[in-house]
Amino acid sequence: MARNTDERMRKPSLLRRLLGRPELGSAAGVVLVFSIFAVIAGDRGFLSWLGTVNYLEVSAQLGILAVAVSLLMIAGEFDLSIGSMIGVAGMAIAIPVKLFGWPVWAGVLLAFALALAVGYFNGWLVIRTGLPSFIVTLAALFILRGLTIGVTRLLTHRTIVSGLHPAIQEDPIAPIFTAAPFGVPAAVFWWLGLTAIGAWVLFRTAFGNWIFGAGGDAQAARNVGVPVARVKITLFMGTSFSAALLATLQVLDAGSADVLRGQLKEFEAIIASVIGGNLLTGGYGSVIGASLGALIFGMVRQGFFFTGIDTDWFQVFLGAVLLVAVMFNNYVRKRAVEAR
Repeated sequence: MARNTDERMRKPSLLRRLLGRPELGSAAGVVLVFSIFAVIAGDRGFLSWLGTVNYLEVSAQLGILAVAVSLLMIAGEFDLSIGSMIGVAGMAIAIPVKLFGWPVWAGVLLAFALALAVGYFNGWLVIRTGLPSFIVTLAALFILRGLTIGVTRLLTHRTIVSGLHPAIQEDPIAPIFTAAPFGVPAAVFWWLGLTAIGAWVLFRTAFGNWIFGAGGDAQAARNVGVPVARVKITLFMGTSFSAALLATLQVLDAGSADVLRGQLKEFEAIIASVIGGNLLTGGYGSVIGASLGALIFGMVRQGFFFTGIDTDWFQVFLGAVLLVAVMFNNYVRKRAVEAR
């Protein structure tokens, strides 16, 4: 008699397991983009140590945001205010230090406190009103940018606050944000550390399961005891925290703050997350994939520079990659569901 095999007991093939990984597309993209620029611009500096550090730094600045944004997207929400939050946090450091003589560490604490408060309010307002997070945080984007410009002009009569290097050099916490071991900027280490922490939280903790549940079916998650409101508010605070961290890295590196710093970063972070396999509908995605998406972003931006291609074409690339990534992610998701 032939032995019957229960379909549910069959081990899925390697291809099906790979198709079930949201990072598949971004990992393949990293290999493809690196190979293209290694061939075209390898002898123009792309493969040099300095060239590598350059695109890693660009990737890191976006990746810090993308890690937090991807977690929020998996939970089914968006935060369009993080670009403006970068400007707010930067001025929260620069103005007290420059005008009132605060130590840099106090300005940094103020920036993070403001960011966490804004993130909490955004999350609370989304939960309380039931409005789409897209609308709530879009409003916050304009409110925060307008307040930053208005307050900065009122206090300094300009939109850029500079001359912070003397205070930065004397501050005890500055090396955490400005050190460059082996010539690698601190932002790269922050990015890698946050990616590792985010991946661990998402795939190894109960909170990570709550994130997937909140994004997949919020009502069903509530029915089994998931604190959906607390999860989403925490993640909104996380995106604002990441914006404050990036602002701190930029201000302490440049010794200045600009009210317009961070423009369009909210969209770039979403694009990196989508390239990394995160669905716009929530409930599916990967922190590692988002970081790989940021790496693609950095390699292409610097690759354009090394090849001499006009960087005006970079936005064309972003739009095209976003469209392709969404279609590919939908295909992968469909195949992954069929494989179950």
